[in-house]
Amino acid sequence: MLGSGATTASSRDAVLRHRIRATLTAALNPPPSGSTFRLQVKAVGKHRKIKLGDWRQPWLRVAGALLLVVSACIHLVLYLTGYRSIPTIGWLFLLQVIVGFVLTIAALVTRSRLAAAASAALALSTLGAYLLAVWIGLFGFKEIRTRAGIAAGLIEVAAFATLALAAVITDDDPAAAPARPRPRRLAGVRAAVSLVVGAVGVVSVAALVLFGIAVAGAGGEPAAAANGGVTLKTAEIGGVTVLTDAKGRTLYWFAPDTAAASQCTGSCAVYWPPVTGRPEAGPGVTGKLGTIKRPGGATQATYDGHPLYTYVGDSAPGQAKGDKLDLSGGYWYEIHVSG
Repeated sequence: MLGSGATTASSRDAVLRHRIRATLTAALNPPPSGSTFRLQVKAVGKHRKIKLGDWRQPWLRVAGALLLVVSACIHLVLYLTGYRSIPTIGWLFLLQVIVGFVLTIAALVTRSRLAAAASAALALSTLGAYLLAVWIGLFGFKEIRTRAGIAAGLIEVAAFATLALAAVITDDDPAAAPARPRPRRLAGVRAAVSLVVGAVGVVSVAALVLFGIAVAGAGGEPAAAANGGVTLKTAEIGGVTVLTDAKGRTLYWFAPDTAAASQCTGSCAVYWPPVTGRPEAGPGVTGKLGTIKRPGGATQATYDGHPLYTYVGDSAPGQAKGDKLDLSGGYWYEIHVSG
């Protein structure tokens, strides 16, 4: 009898412990509802599964924003060193710089998918404008090949890809979405995300290919004239008689140059194309004509000891937008012809 009583007491203790354990488990894991979320108790040693949006989306957003701001900085340098005096193109460059900085801050601070998508659209539209300017011209301006332009184009492709992916992939916040989506809906979302990611990849590759084709076909520093001669003329612009080439484009001289050497090489010679070939005097040309050898071996025409250049900002005869500009390392002036 004594043993039977002990066994009964032990059984009651076991039942009580079981009930206490069941009560604690139910308290820690209440059933999901509209106002609560489930706290899942995981065993020691098990690691939380990292989902795609937990770490990749923030890094993509930051990387894309940095690429976008680098592109904006390159455009700011181009604006300050050659494009600010070009009609329409100049203020478009400045607008791109401002919008680029604003969207970069928005993408980093707000963490918004909309900001990331807008930043990706800006990168793609800037690249598209460059391609149009190279192929057919934009607002009367035809783009030329420069190292800065090539670098900006490559960065814009990368910025579009990363920012577009950042807009598609979102942070996984269990508190914001406590209810687990249904398997069928989850499969549909995953399929849609995969489709968008694939589309971003296709657009990025296509943009890179088109950019490569455009850069390969863009012009750089002009070579020497095939016939070995270039005719110089005069024209009246703003009440002043200036020297022009055979097409009526205003000619300029560069302050750092000497009578024997040109200091405008590389990207400078792309924005300020040298007048190549042996000069011949046309009507009204009274100064001393001559030539120098450029670093690449081409023959450059000179007038009264000044190597001659045109300016890409002059889109038509009768323009002199390069006069008194401080660009590419020095001041530029139109060449005046005395009567």
